Amino acid sequence: MKATVFALALLWAGALCAQTPPPPPNAAAHLEKLATLLDLTDAQKAQVQAVLQEEHAKMRAAHEQAKASGTKPDWEQMKALHQQIQQETLQKLTPVLSPSQLKKFQTLQELHAEMMHGHFGHHAAPGGDAPPPAQN
Repeated sequence: MKATVFALALLWAGALCAQTPPPPPNAAAHLEKLATLLDLTDAQKAQVQAVLQEEHAKMRAAHEQAKASGTKPDWEQMKALHQQIQQETLQKLTPVLSPSQLKKFQTLQELHAEMMHGHFGHHAAPGGDAPPPAQN
């Protein structure tokens, strides 16, 4: 069971990775995968979609603001902002999802963060997070 959840989490995490600005044309397919993974009702699916769209818009706006400032955004500040937005998302989803669905969502979110920040061995420094490598 744990391996199945992990495999599904990796698929969902990959879908989330693909949703960095701009959103992919198949965002609906990613929502369908999440709906399947969490066993969402139609009502929950609509609510989760609205919350995730709001989260995505906030993250995109933060990236755009940093880009427009003309200075390279501080990695730690962006990481903190992402964590704050994710916490807001969890707060908004708490009344929408059952406790087991919320736990699955949190697991997917944590795995996504690990994949994004190299905890699977790509970029992580021993004992902590490492900023992503510089882009040329």
